[in-house]
Amino acid sequence: MPNNTFEDYKIAVKKKYEIEKKGDHSFYLSSPTRARLRNLCWELFQQQNRNQDDLNVFSSLLGLAFDVNKRNKFDEQIDKFRPIDNYFKGESDPANVDAVNMAAILVDFEARPFNKFRLKELFKDEIQVDDEDEVGFSSPEREQSEQKKKIDSSLILDTFIDEKEKEKGREKGIEDETPIFRTREKVTDIEVRQPTINSFANTSIERNHKKKFPPITIKHAIVFASVFLFIGFVVIYFAFPNKECMQWSGDHYEIVDCELKIQGVGKSSNIEILDPTLVNLKKIKVCDTTTYFDKNGVAIIWYAKTANGIDFFNVHGRHPENNSPLRPVTHYIINKYVKK
Repeated sequence: MPNNTFEDYKIAVKKKYEIEKKGDHSFYLSSPTRARLRNLCWELFQQQNRNQDDLNVFSSLLGLAFDVNKRNKFDEQIDKFRPIDNYFKGESDPANVDAVNMAAILVDFEARPFNKFRLKELFKDEIQVDDEDEVGFSSPEREQSEQKKKIDSSLILDTFIDEKEKEKGREKGIEDETPIFRTREKVTDIEVRQPTINSFANTSIERNHKKKFPPITIKHAIVFASVFLFIGFVVIYFAFPNKECMQWSGDHYEIVDCELKIQGVGKSSNIEILDPTLVNLKKIKVCDTTTYFDKNGVAIIWYAKTANGIDFFNVHGRHPENNSPLRPVTHYIINKYVKK
């Protein structure tokens, strides 16, 4: 029966600790404390390129991602190493899988984290690493060989886990991708590939879609914009031929031909360039019943003083005859000039 439980994982990591506490990191592990374990963790992550599993354990246990520029923030997490300290000393049995995974990193336990240990132990008969004949190897060669086997073992384990995940997906009816050509038939010596129905349908739909909706190029866009502008200019020219000026006509403005201003005869002397803000200005007559303010008390009638008295207008602007700015009507003006 495979030993793949969490309890088995903790026992295996603890056995590795008993070996490593006499090794290169004996200063940190022989008499562990929270501070020493924290410092060892920082040294390992700083000096070595950790794999993604180790980085995930780091962030999950400590609540922050590893960053060499945030040592102070890391040092504040010293209490997170208390369960590991007690675990190595045999004072407690940790229930937090992240704490045991971090302990496995500190003692360089190969089959980490727990999910890889579980699969490796469950299918260890299917995971094989070829051993090399080490007879006659010198010490450096032996060390290189051990390192190579360690790397190969890790790669094989990762590949094996990926294959198991794919098998699990296939059992659930999940396919990674739908290839364009799925089945193959052999007719004598000629290999014939048959497209799947889905692939053929998708290809046909894409082809029809491209036929119905050809892509719009920059050239097409320029042509469309040119035609649109041309039509717009033609409409404006015939709808408003040369009428880009306005003339005050007693109590309102009229849009007129600017050529009248050039002639400069009679009434044409007060012709102005068309001003959209003034073209709707009208002089109005007011009385006691005229509404001067809206419901919020804001004036909606405007006035200006002239040599002959006072004129009232419907919108804000300037007096078309003396060019003085219009002012909002007030109760004082109404009482003085309207209610006599």
